[in-house]
Amino acid sequence: MKKIKIKVNGKTKLIFENLKLSFLIKSLKIPLNKVAIELNQEIVDKKELNKITLKKNDKIEIVHFIGGG
Repeated sequence: MKKIKIKVNGKTKLIFENLKLSFLIKSLKIPLNKVAIELNQEIVDKKELNKITLKKNDKIEIVHFIGGG
């Protein structure tokens, strides 16, 4: 299977072609309830993660929410 390059939080990653965004998030062990996910500068609805197939040169930003006060 062919591999493609994407960027996750500014770091280049090699992934298998046709990988779903939901699988990438799970493999990175990211708690969905504590992050916002941006794909190519657009916020992703978490209900859509399983429908989004990653493509070559996609840029993903994962922002963690930090409590404070």
